[in-house]
Amino acid sequence: MLPFASWSHPVPRITEAERLDRLQRLRAAMEAEGVAGLLLGATESLRYFTGFVWHASERFCGALVTRDRLVYLVPGFEVSRFETLPHLPGDCAPWQEDEEPAALVADLLGPSGTLALDEQIPLFVYHRLAGAMGTDRLRDGGPLVSALRIRKSAAEIELIRHAMGITLEVQARAFDAMRPGVRASEIVALIDAEHRRMGADGGSTFAIVSFGAATALPHGAEGDQVLSAGDLILVDTGCRLDGYHSDLTRTYMIDDPEPEIARIWAIEREAQEAVFAAARPGVACSALDEAARRVLAAHGLGPDYHLPGLPHRAGHGLGLEIHEAPYIVRGNGRVLEPGMCFSIEPMIVLPGRFGIRLEDHAHVTDSGADWFTQPQDSLTDLGVTRG
Repeated sequence: MLPFASWSHPVPRITEAERLDRLQRLRAAMEAEGVAGLLLGATESLRYFTGFVWHASERFCGALVTRDRLVYLVPGFEVSRFETLPHLPGDCAPWQEDEEPAALVADLLGPSGTLALDEQIPLFVYHRLAGAMGTDRLRDGGPLVSALRIRKSAAEIELIRHAMGITLEVQARAFDAMRPGVRASEIVALIDAEHRRMGADGGSTFAIVSFGAATALPHGAEGDQVLSAGDLILVDTGCRLDGYHSDLTRTYMIDDPEPEIARIWAIEREAQEAVFAAARPGVACSALDEAARRVLAAHGLGPDYHLPGLPHRAGHGLGLEIHEAPYIVRGNGRVLEPGMCFSIEPMIVLPGRFGIRLEDHAHVTDSGADWFTQPQDSLTDLGVTRG
């Protein structure tokens, strides 16, 4: 197995010892649930438990975790590549092009015992496993895995914090480049280049740059916009560090704002702070969403999902996936626990006019919550301290 690529960040990667601890906790959960094995596909859960990263395709590649074995299932012609990639030690069970990997899984697990499935395994894999083992032996492994992944370790939190810091600085550099006549595509290219310059894995994972009325579209508009004087600007972007995501949105102007934009921006900040203030152990995720909507309703916005107002959930979990549990949304009775990480982004949309989204992330502590990044406190200044 080849070593990891060079690492120049002040925070460490996830260690082999931490992954082994994850497997130990997974096996304890499997024992408690009466599960004989967990099948992981080419998903972020495979990375989480084993460090092995693979892109999903029509050929199954993943790992079977039993109570005493870790077995990688790899297409036969890809074994030499698998051996070069970082992964926890385990057995390798190759399968050839004329063989059925579902039959291999069934053989490895044996004639009895329940198999839990990674919730992101493709449906065609499920059908083949059902044919090889019967549906009675298969169950959803999503809750089993999510219960372990949802609470981040200190190492995970520091990786996310550093990735967020990188993206916050990139946001500041994008702010510095804004001027009338600049194209959104130019800013997107700059954001990617700056993420790469600061050591983010693969540059930007995404970048939404919206000007003027396009800011009312939560995920941006089609086409290449041009910034005009007096336009509101929304930039949403992120990167990855050892697989862990950053995700930050800033909304601002480089000109003096009209009063209505300034008013709505202030309400957005008030709503964001209300969500943060409500975040503490034992509080349901739905209560945080409701905290944001109460602020908007008090200012005559909404209610519920009505516009002008907040058209979507107030936040989402983040880790190895940019959107994962816990979701800060109405009806989610999941209570917060220390180590949970999530965005706080109660966007306000005025259809056809403009939208304002301020997105920062927080993690739950023993007594409340802690920001990963300091929220923006001015419509015309990102407030980033430059080194």
